Amino acid sequence: MAKSVDSQVRAKVWVTPEQVDQMRTAILQASADYLAERNDAMIALLYDAGLRVGELVAVDVEHLREQNAKIYLPTEIQKDYPNENSPPPKTLALASDTARAVTTYLNTRWKDTDALFPSRSSDRITTQGVRNVVEKAAVEADVRPYKVDGTRGNPEDVSPHALRHGVAYRMMNHESGNTLYDVRNRLRHRSIQTTEQIYDHIIEA
Repeated sequence: MAKSVDSQVRAKVWVTPEQVDQMRTAILQASADYLAERNDAMIALLYDAGLRVGELVAVDVEHLREQNAKIYLPTEIQKDYPNENSPPPKTLALASDTARAVTTYLNTRWKDTDALFPSRSSDRITTQGVRNVVEKAAVEADVRPYKVDGTRGNPEDVSPHALRHGVAYRMMNHESGNTLYDVRNRLRHRSIQTTEQIYDHIIEA
């Protein structure tokens, strides 16, 4: 029974740092001029902070800290734990490249909204809107993500959650000194067991 549960929660699709770089380059080129920096900042923030798509759309400009070098996630915008407890507020440091992308976007954005990411038709982008941006970036870059069964997926398989899984891949395989506890803290899982079940198979030997 345990193996069945593990297979259900395992990360099924993820991307590599090189693929994310390709996506960001492609979306800058493929987006309308006034949307290009917004779309790049969304992908950068998803992939750096490991945000869930629902968290990303709920982020307000006021949640940015220290000249966009950090992002504050209050309890109410985070995914609830699968029990009666709630996740604590969390402040995440952002990579300098992510901070630059967010700053560039804020300096050029066409709408002054409370939400960090508005859409063309609304003051706050929807989760489907974010998914569309991510998928378009993957299609334009012809990114074929990695899959749990050892095969490669199609660009249309790349989602915001595939970027979140890519954070774990990057931390464990491309950055030095990280442990699964670091991944757990970055992705804000309820327990280290959750992190192990989801990501043990994407750690390279």
